[in-house]
Amino acid sequence: MTLHTDVERLALELEVAELRQQLAGAQDMLMVTAADAGRLHVENVALRDELARMRAEAAAWQIAARVRGRAVA
Repeated sequence: MTLHTDVERLALELEVAELRQQLAGAQDMLMVTAADAGRLHVENVALRDELARMRAEAAAWQIAARVRGRAVA
């Protein structure tokens, strides 16, 4: 090998090492994002369940108020 090809090879090895570091960083960010998405999904499901329960409770109160209104009238 000549000095020129050794320099080129070292430059390529350095570039590959840098790209591997970037990939590792991107993979770490992806894992954090996936964990955050999982937590947000669980929270979203809980909020939807709570909303459904509150809507059902409100509907029950409205029905009860109508029934009481008819009984008084």
